[in-house]
Amino acid sequence: MSDIPLPDRLSTNPKSPHYDEALLQKGVGIKFDGEEKTNVEEYCISEGWIRVAVGKTVDRKGNPLTIKLKGKVEPYLQK
Repeated sequence: MSDIPLPDRLSTNPKSPHYDEALLQKGVGIKFDGEEKTNVEEYCISEGWIRVAVGKTVDRKGNPLTIKLKGKVEPYLQK
């Protein structure tokens, strides 16, 4: 895999305390319950959930609306 440890929690929102631009630039992929997900906004391995965008809908601040899905989260660095 890689020698870079992936964090327990990571977000794509720059306003989040779990945002890591350097890591996101390298490309982080997510397998959720064995299925590849490309629309993940945030994940947490220890709590077993991901937040995914719901279509193109945004809230009043312009952030995508998300839903939380529970299951097995497997992040990895993309090649």
